[in-house]
Amino acid sequence: MNGTNKDIDPAGELREEDEEASLPDVEPESAPSGTLAAGRAAIARFAKLAPAAPGVYRMVDAQGDVLYVGKAKNIKKRVTAYARPTGHDSRITRMISATVSLEFVSTKTETEALLLEANLIKRLRPRFNVLLRDDKSFPYILITSDHWAPQILKHRGARTRPGHYYGPFASAGAVNRTINALERAFLLRSCSDSYFEARTRPCLLYQIKRCSAPCTREIDFAGYSEFVREANAFLSGRSQSVQKEMAREMDQASASLDFERAAIYRDRLSALSAIQSHQGINPRSLEEADVFAVHQAGGYSCVEVFFFRTGQNWGNRAYFPKADRAIGPDEVLGAFLAQFYDDKTPPRCILVSHEFEERALLAQALTTRSERKVEVSVPQRGERKELVQHALANAREALARKLADTSSQQKLLAGLTETFALPRSPRRIEVYDNSHISGSNAVGAMIVAGPEGFRKNQYRKFNIRSTDLAPGDDYGMMREVLQRRFKRLLEENPRSTVGGVLTAVFKGDEEDQPWPDLVLIDGGQGQLKAAQETLAALGVTDVPLVAIAKGPDRDAGRETFFVAGRDPFKLPPRDPLLYFIERLRDEAHRFAVGSHRVRRKKDIREAGLQEIPGIGPTRKRALLRHFGTVKAIERASLPDLAQVPGINVETARKIYEFFHESAAQ
Repeated sequence: MNGTNKDIDPAGELREEDEEASLPDVEPESAPSGTLAAGRAAIARFAKLAPAAPGVYRMVDAQGDVLYVGKAKNIKKRVTAYARPTGHDSRITRMISATVSLEFVSTKTETEALLLEANLIKRLRPRFNVLLRDDKSFPYILITSDHWAPQILKHRGARTRPGHYYGPFASAGAVNRTINALERAFLLRSCSDSYFEARTRPCLLYQIKRCSAPCTREIDFAGYSEFVREANAFLSGRSQSVQKEMAREMDQASASLDFERAAIYRDRLSALSAIQSHQGINPRSLEEADVFAVHQAGGYSCVEVFFFRTGQNWGNRAYFPKADRAIGPDEVLGAFLAQFYDDKTPPRCILVSHEFEERALLAQALTTRSERKVEVSVPQRGERKELVQHALANAREALARKLADTSSQQKLLAGLTETFALPRSPRRIEVYDNSHISGSNAVGAMIVAGPEGFRKNQYRKFNIRSTDLAPGDDYGMMREVLQRRFKRLLEENPRSTVGGVLTAVFKGDEEDQPWPDLVLIDGGQGQLKAAQETLAALGVTDVPLVAIAKGPDRDAGRETFFVAGRDPFKLPPRDPLLYFIERLRDEAHRFAVGSHRVRRKKDIREAGLQEIPGIGPTRKRALLRHFGTVKAIERASLPDLAQVPGINVETARKIYEFFHESAAQ
């Protein structure tokens, strides 16, 4: 499923008796490479060797890169259709022209072929397929069962820890909001086991009535187990019975004049109501379903996904799959679904906005893989139809926002091109920054932005390796980062001179071009000179470099820009372009500081507490004896730290500030 099998066989499938007669009698050598005739000839040659069985085929270009992955009930018949002289749209014509060979994998059934096709598309990312761009794992809520006082927490990844998993949720924000409300409703702990074991008195969450503090036995085992039972029941879909039970307990407490206890139940009921109010639309007759709706406009496609579990709406997310403008919404949706469920467990019911060619085959494939019946349907009436229409309205709104953002981004990139005299509007902007504390745990960071915003899957961090750098040598760090980045870039994507112009040898789409059109560096004239010298030593002299120096007192809005061959200049205050550049610079700083903190905390855990001023072996032992682990010390509040024997208020402040550094440089 492109998947899109409809668009690659525009003239209809061949009858078996016509297969051989339809193959063109053209030798590959008789047509120039890269032409439609050469591509047809190559396909015709490989079609003679293709199996007449279900399976997957890959179309490959002269560089050995996969152009397209498709599946077919009969590979030979499907591939033969490409060799026809007419009947192909412009996208298929371009694909045929670039094809020099084909590869085939036979499967036992067409269902297996569909699953294999989706897996290969996600792994190989062929340029002519519909591609699911954002494929991050979804967050779940986990209530553990490997401790006498179960913990509630957000979970991603493999389900290796014993417990009850609830999800998926559309975003981390949806999970966090739900967990916060569940803490108020069921008073479950969210702290780690090590933190739990080290407690000697209740933490702040107990004081603000978001935990029942089983760590210090403020609640007994039976009482806490009841809270856990109610939380599992609520998340399993029995929310009404849980609420009715709480309301009954509240009424009984009120009737017996135990108003304090009645107020506790009132607050818990209010927290549960808050969860359901965040969920918006909730199905009345649908226990478990995913709802997909696709909308197209302006050359873009948007697929909106809603998740319903246990009769509750657990959020929605908009996807913008990469697809050719010629591909219709039904084909985009079919290809999207096959890739979406490649590594996810499907619900029992999947509702879609458009009929697509292989809906029944997809349902059969998902049923086979999940070992339970999965229904994929296009509802025509009733509540299910309303859910799809609601998702479709959200898809339209999300795509409208996307188009507006893209238009605004294009204007900003045009302003960037004019301000810095770039040869073309930048498709790829790289921004570099360093972070360290007096030279320790130094990290360099690169973030990437383009016409569609930040490209976080392209971000890179560089642990500074040089041992001969003076502590805090920002110039040396910048040299190392740029040298490592561009040396590898030259190795993986070399450039050659074509018509006097340096051109990168890159085989993918233009938007995935790895060579930057603009490099921004956080710093002044010194950083700019260091960057120029580093790139010049590698033979890279045509990548535009701009250094951004912070204003006096590091004020935002008063930055000075340094460009080779020009006097330093500033942009007018409140200029939208200035805000745009500040946002790029700040994102690089955020990523650099975050990477530095992760490395610093890792070193602290490995080396102990010796780096903290005033902490010797005696105080270190006292801290570990009191809290149990360094992680627990890191999470401790100032009053908690001051309670440790031998730790006065000033030392507690130093420890707290060490772990909560607000602005690493």
